[in-house]
Amino acid sequence: MSDPVSIRRLYGRRAGHKLRQGQSELVEAALPQVSVPESGPLDSRILFGDDRPLEFEIGFGAGEHLAGQATARPDHGFIGCEPFLNGVVGALGHIRDGDLQNVRLHMGDALEVLERLPDASLDRLYLLHPDPWRKARHAKRRMVNHGPMDIIAAKLKPGCEFRLGTDHPVYVRWAMMIMNQRRDFEWQAQTAEDFLTRPDDWPETRYERKARRLGHEVWYFRYIRV
Repeated sequence: MSDPVSIRRLYGRRAGHKLRQGQSELVEAALPQVSVPESGPLDSRILFGDDRPLEFEIGFGAGEHLAGQATARPDHGFIGCEPFLNGVVGALGHIRDGDLQNVRLHMGDALEVLERLPDASLDRLYLLHPDPWRKARHAKRRMVNHGPMDIIAAKLKPGCEFRLGTDHPVYVRWAMMIMNQRRDFEWQAQTAEDFLTRPDDWPETRYERKARRLGHEVWYFRYIRV
């Protein structure tokens, strides 16, 4: 595995607009109820009280995709990690409005949570529109690097799925280069249309809609852990 120092600090700013009173109250009341425990090993029983399948989203933005997946599969447990406070507020709103009992949140480093899960414990992992770290000297901070991907590979069950979405052409080229070097993931695309069309079970996010309004292409990558 790569030097751990080189795979940390993989996200940018942590705070955006100041929260309104109602948002602050939502964080204070709801976040402790759904937060991932701060320390110790994690598994489905610790998080949800049973042996349900687990899915994991790195950087869930405002939580639309996370909530959509959790709504579609109420018998699965979903872990979402996001360092951006305003995004966490968005996810909490979706959890409240949808009365979702199968979501747990962590405001911080996703890799710290991943490392606490048992190996081969995840049925699916999502990485949607990660920070592209545009400058070449920051390329080592991209989530799609061998260090983070080693962790992701270890935590996914064989035969289960890693999904990557991005609208950034530099990230597309970088991710394809990294993933093509690996022998533990198999790309599911057979034609260009396969990664240019959003799958039916891939809920659209506001970030994705914004990218399309700006005229950006969006790419959808699906890899199976082998």
